[in-house]
Amino acid sequence: MRFSKYFPVAFIYFFINSFGLPFGLTYTALLSPLLYVWVVITRRQEILWPFLLALAPVVLIHLSLGVDEKSYFISLLNITLVYIFCRAAYTFFIKCEHPGEILHQLLIINFVCCLIAIPLFFTPYSHLLWTEQLITTGVEAVQRLSLLTYEPSYYALLFTPLFCYFLLQLIFYRNRINGWLLLVMLLLPLALSFSLGVIGSLVMALVITSVVYFRTFIRNKRFVNLAGIAIVTGMAAVMAGFIFFPENILFVRIGNVLSGKDSSGRGRTFEAFWLAGQLLEKKSYWWGIGAGQIKILGFDLIRDYYGYSYDTVRVAIPNAAAETLALFGWVGFIVRILTEWFLFVYTRVWRNYYRLLLFAFIFIYQFTGSFITNVAEYVIWVIVFTPVFKEYDVVKRQS
Repeated sequence: MRFSKYFPVAFIYFFINSFGLPFGLTYTALLSPLLYVWVVITRRQEILWPFLLALAPVVLIHLSLGVDEKSYFISLLNITLVYIFCRAAYTFFIKCEHPGEILHQLLIINFVCCLIAIPLFFTPYSHLLWTEQLITTGVEAVQRLSLLTYEPSYYALLFTPLFCYFLLQLIFYRNRINGWLLLVMLLLPLALSFSLGVIGSLVMALVITSVVYFRTFIRNKRFVNLAGIAIVTGMAAVMAGFIFFPENILFVRIGNVLSGKDSSGRGRTFEAFWLAGQLLEKKSYWWGIGAGQIKILGFDLIRDYYGYSYDTVRVAIPNAAAETLALFGWVGFIVRILTEWFLFVYTRVWRNYYRLLLFAFIFIYQFTGSFITNVAEYVIWVIVFTPVFKEYDVVKRQS
């Protein structure tokens, strides 16, 4: 296996980006000064000052409204570091000749890590690669795969670009790995992470993509076979579950979601927007409360609403779209959505199956989870709006 010169950064980003660091800090953030210099030299273009100039009017408005300046500017620094990494990711995708090879290597290493994690689950050292969490009402804390990331849902989000890429590779007969083995390599990480937000968004994205290109997919025998197997297996599993394991975790959580008792699902969706609205009342509906101000203005509100213990030191709105609304108001929220759709049209995302699939996924997912400085989310947006992975261009596929 020959590794690209870009592979070390890709490895850091995927496997150890937050390992051993305080929450919120990443190695890609620490490497941002070097990444900034690399982007400027590689592209011969200044990237930082235009961003800061665009941000300046918003900063002046927030300062005039009143903010805790220390928290505000620390948060702005974090946002700036994330922006630099996104520009570095964009530069990587347009300069790397074979990004698919790096994804292939990450997939193999990730599968090996999963195989290591499974027996570790049954030992006292399971906490090294698994995270114990309360996931829904009426269910005790369960262990979910997170590897060396800080949270299972974040790990599942990291894995999503690999899942979509190799699933399409399988559908279009481009897979170099045995089909059944590849399916295991794709499904096992998602199943062990048990991130219903990611899995549900992926299912909806697959449905949307297959509907948009219905004629192409319905003529694809492998897609039809995979869809048939998935439907039959799913129905059989549901029936077996109802008969033999009616109180399993998945059924309990789905039942809680449908009945409105799932605290995690509510907290990551409409309740997040309700909390954002409560915070907007304290400052400005149009411009929000400002970066870094959730823990200043909303600590008691969020802690009490979600029922956190009194020794909690960190609170957040676990929804990227709702957090945008809270921090930057309706102006920021509208700019976010309009920018996504403008770039969708401008870069003609629909002309590439992979980019369309990822767009449908991440557009849905931003309303169900994530956070405003989540580099895993922004890397997906970068892929969506960058003309890469041309092997999945619609014109080439149809010809």
